Amino acid sequence: MRTLTIGQNDAGQRLDKFLTKALPRLPKSLLYKSIRIKKIKVNRKRATPEQILSAGDELQLFLPDDLFDRTGDADTASELSRIRGDLPILYEDDNLILLDKRPGIAVHEDERGSADTLLTALRAYLFRRGEYDPDKEQSFAPSLCNRIDRNTGGIVIAAKNAATLRDMNERIRRRVMGKYYLAAVHGVPKEREATLRGYLVKDEKRKEVTIFRENPPKNAKEIATRYRVLATSPDGKL
Repeated sequence: MRTLTIGQNDAGQRLDKFLTKALPRLPKSLLYKSIRIKKIKVNRKRATPEQILSAGDELQLFLPDDLFDRTGDADTASELSRIRGDLPILYEDDNLILLDKRPGIAVHEDERGSADTLLTALRAYLFRRGEYDPDKEQSFAPSLCNRIDRNTGGIVIAAKNAATLRDMNERIRRRVMGKYYLAAVHGVPKEREATLRGYLVKDEKRKEVTIFRENPPKNAKEIATRYRVLATSPDGKL
């Protein structure tokens, strides 16, 4: 039997969601069966998959030892200790960091499996400062709240703890915060300021995005882009 104690960064999650992160080797079928037959308990009592965990809760897990093996995890203290380099910080406090992502840098690991990403650099930076230790965390790692394409530069928000990550994600979901881009384009729009509307369909398998102006398919997502012309130049120099 193993015991896991819920920390601040683990609190506020459903039991099944927490265990999926904390024990990635645990098959979902075994997860739900173990909860049902009381091989997974919370504070020595029967639990439910949707039960919300609180800091200080103790989980009793009657599961095979190999499910607790974290060998091969992407983030380990030894891996992060090898990563060097400056992090382009615009602002930092106890809860979040604003990063200046340059064009050409990936924010997350892509299909090529490159570890040279903004997220890895962030975690290595916090590890060096003693603010993050992957060997002591069970279900959380410092995370990026928004994404920017590899070839685009801009501000990326990073959360140092789970509470801040949830708060920022909720603000983004409610569109309390907006995205603003500076772009150089060929030609001059007829209107100096306007809102363009359309529909977007993303093909995850082919990594393609298709935009429709009208007659969109059922799975399309409505999108809107507002623009304002700041300056024009006949020779392309601004």
